[in-house]
Amino acid sequence: MNFKGELRKMLVDFNSENVVQYEMLFFNTETQEKESLPMNELIGKSIAFEFTGNIYCKNCGTKTKTSFNQGFCYPCFKDAPESAECIIRPELCRAHLGEGRDVEWEERNHNQPHIVYLAASDVVKVGVTRATQIPTRWIDQGANEAIILAETPNRYLAGVLEVALKSEFTDKTNWRKMLRNDVDENIDLEETKWQLEELLPEDLAQYISEEDDLTNINYPVIEFPTKIKSVNLDKLPSISGKLMGIKGQYFLLDGDRVMNIRRHTSYEVEFEVKD
Repeated sequence: MNFKGELRKMLVDFNSENVVQYEMLFFNTETQEKESLPMNELIGKSIAFEFTGNIYCKNCGTKTKTSFNQGFCYPCFKDAPESAECIIRPELCRAHLGEGRDVEWEERNHNQPHIVYLAASDVVKVGVTRATQIPTRWIDQGANEAIILAETPNRYLAGVLEVALKSEFTDKTNWRKMLRNDVDENIDLEETKWQLEELLPEDLAQYISEEDDLTNINYPVIEFPTKIKSVNLDKLPSISGKLMGIKGQYFLLDGDRVMNIRRHTSYEVEFEVKD
């Protein structure tokens, strides 16, 4: 089984047992066609990546020597709304003011309901995402469980609320611990959520969600690595081995190796399933 194309972030979904179902995407800039490959059934099998040396900007399709911010050429990295600073720092968003790199794009994507959430693995993390990206965002980050903390009418307010909690919680994922599946079983997200209400000023506390549903997330993994050895196509144009599992947007390969698929967005590869 062979595929060729530019890598994109994997599609994710749940099955009835809350096990994440993954699909790898291959895009062809020239034809604008996509192919998808269900990945769960390939866990335990040998796979191989061969980097062709070609990278195409996911925004404009231009061939580029270097990928910036997971798939952009440099001009799009500087100018495209998808790579604006408020993607990383939502408290800087200006969509609610009718401003931004692309006002229409900002209106469709950032001047929309956003979720502030708590996610747990080894620690509690606070994060922000568009309401339509739940639970995708949680899965992409490799969270083991998550809960909605608040819902705001736009990205800016979600960012302000997140900043108000940063003194209590991190907004970063320790990717090494996440991939080793280091989990703190003593974390109680529901209890933590309601403790936080007292920390927020009244103008932000009004956005606290009454929803208390806890989402448990199970990943398709045979064996988690004990020591993390990160591999990438820039240093190793050929990467092969047994696929031991998938967590977040990472392939877990034999020999404690991990490969970040999202980091390779826009890289053209030849992909082979060997058995």
